[in-house]
Amino acid sequence: MREALDEARRGAAAGEVPVGAVVVMDGAIVGRAHNAPIALADPTAHAEVLALRMAGEKRGNYRLTGATLYATVEPCPMCCGAALHARVARVVYGARDPKAGAVESLYRLLDDARLNHRVAATGGVLGDEAARVLSAFFETRR
Repeated sequence: MREALDEARRGAAAGEVPVGAVVVMDGAIVGRAHNAPIALADPTAHAEVLALRMAGEKRGNYRLTGATLYATVEPCPMCCGAALHARVARVVYGARDPKAGAVESLYRLLDDARLNHRVAATGGVLGDEAARVLSAFFETRR
C-alpha cells in the first residue's frame, strides 16, 4: 500500500486526483500507476485500470489470476469491473469512497453472487493516510 500511496502522490504532483494503485503477483509489483484522465484525455485512465493494463502487458495475459490489486481509494464500478475481468484474487484499498465506491460503500460488486468471479477485499489499509493525501490535494484546489 505504501507503493500505491507513492503513486498517488505522483498523481497529485501532476495535477491529477491523487489515487494510486499497484498490482502484485508472486511477491513482485507487476503494475503501478496513478490517476491520469487529464494527462491522457481518457475517462478510463483510473489508477487501477492503468496498473492492471501494465500488469497484463508485463505478464502477456489479461488474466491476472492470483494477483492482488492495491488501491489508495475504494475502487469505483469501472475499476471493480476491470478487477473482475482480470480475475484478480484480492483487492486491498485504503480510504472508503462514499460517493463512488463499489466494494462496499455504494455497491458490492466484488462479491456479487450473480457474477462469475468473486474477489476477496480488504478495506481501510492505511486508510487515514490515503484520506489525508486526498484532503490535502482538494484543499489546494479550494
